[in-house]
Amino acid sequence: MDENSYDVVVIGGGAAGLSAALVLSRARRRVLVVDAGEPRNALAAHMQGFLSRDGMPPADLLEAGRREVVGYGGVTRQGTVAQVVRGGPGSFQVLLADGGRVAARRLLVTTGLRDELPEVPGLRDRWARDVLLCPYCHGWEVRDRQLGVLWNGPDSVRYAQTVRQWAADVVLFAPVDTLTNADRAQLVARAIGVVDGAVGRLVVEDDQLRWVELEDGRRVPRDVVFVPPTFVPQSDLLAALGCELDPQGWVTTGPHGATSVAGVWVAGNVANPRAQVITAAGEGSAAAIAINADLVDADVQDALRDFNQGWTP
Repeated sequence: MDENSYDVVVIGGGAAGLSAALVLSRARRRVLVVDAGEPRNALAAHMQGFLSRDGMPPADLLEAGRREVVGYGGVTRQGTVAQVVRGGPGSFQVLLADGGRVAARRLLVTTGLRDELPEVPGLRDRWARDVLLCPYCHGWEVRDRQLGVLWNGPDSVRYAQTVRQWAADVVLFAPVDTLTNADRAQLVARAIGVVDGAVGRLVVEDDQLRWVELEDGRRVPRDVVFVPPTFVPQSDLLAALGCELDPQGWVTTGPHGATSVAGVWVAGNVANPRAQVITAAGEGSAAAIAINADLVDADVQDALRDFNQGWTP
């Protein structure tokens, strides 16, 4: 196998991709990780809920993961994949945006997702500071403060009920005539406030969120705002490969992340929008074991073919 040929090319170097690369490298597979260096959680100061790594900066986890992969002989490369060309069975050509080209017997795609936020002025500027996505990731750190939840679809009611676990003072901001009577009853039952009206902007003073201002000028004091985002999978490469996607663009998977295209697996947020860092790492590990098993089967068949061709009765 030449220096530009790999058993597995992992596209995406987050927790899922690096976890898979670690397992595969330890299995003595030749592995390349191609990563754009733009992790979804780059703005977060710390990650939470990862056993033994609670509070670690996400960048530190990834740096440690890269060191571990390289320590077992894996290769990491910063860049983006422009195209993947399918050859025969167990053959892929991975074309990089910088003009490079590598060959792979198997692919693992861990390109993640992007968060689409409501169009509220000031929202994205405060992202991962006092505008938050995941209460399980950040709820403990903002417990017992004045929390707000911005409407972003029908799931926002249930989301507000979840946020209520961390504070007694929670307000849901919902457009007029969006809440049903049942919604309001559930919110009132747990003392969640409701503010009807369109949100105009966030008001920040001294680099701290102070108010949620509605379009009609009303202001509601809030320390932190949670937003249930719309998840959009970064699945363009999978679509181009012919992988089966559902109507929302999420790849259809079988056991351990296998896709409908032989030789292509996925792990992490590109297939599972709810996967946290620890979950993504676990999915990467499971996919790696499945990929190695598939490669072992192929190696057995190759060995049998070579053995039979060399046999002289």
